[in-house]
Amino acid sequence: MPSTVIRQFGYDPRTEALDVEFVSGRRYRYARVPDEVAKAFREAFSKGRFFNARIRDRYSCEELTLEAAEDAWQL
Repeated sequence: MPSTVIRQFGYDPRTEALDVEFVSGRRYRYARVPDEVAKAFREAFSKGRFFNARIRDRYSCEELTLEAAEDAWQL
């Protein structure tokens, strides 16, 4: 099911970095996200609901610049 909040996301298991792009166009990198959380996020029926319950406010994050976000999607 497509999300009405999250446009796309990518995960790098080597660095445990989860990059999330919202439909607003804003992009964030969440640090130290365990592989099992990223996998559950990928498999969640409602990405927005899962994100709010299990990722948002639980992992530190930084907003990505356009250039950094473009590099992140190459993971």
